[in-house]
Amino acid sequence: MTGSMTTTLITFGLIILIFYFLIIRPQKKKDKEAKAMIDSMKKGDRVVTIGGIHGTVVTVKETTVVIKVDDNARIEFTKGAVSTVVQKTTAKPAKKEDKVIAEDKTAEKVNTKVEDAVVTEEAKTEETK
Repeated sequence: MTGSMTTTLITFGLIILIFYFLIIRPQKKKDKEAKAMIDSMKKGDRVVTIGGIHGTVVTVKETTVVIKVDDNARIEFTKGAVSTVVQKTTAKPAKKEDKVIAEDKTAEKVNTKVEDAVVTEEAKTEETK
């Protein structure tokens, strides 16, 4: 009698552990990531709502967000209705000086290759004479 009670308790304990590690823990992690995504939402971010509406964030309020979906259309959603935040890329424009330096280096490489080709061609011509 005691042996069967012990195996039953161990079995239930294992089932609870399996549920925790396979269902409860991953869901908590997913919820935490979603909350962080919504909290990091800011003006100018591209978003997709749970209804599939794509737009750009215009205003972020305490519990709601205003999304611009067209030139003259703005819709206010609760923050929980945003399913995905696609952050804008904020690439810094390259300085003009950097572009000029890069172009000069490229030109130098091309000139060097052309000069090497000319020298090689002259050497071949002299060998054939």
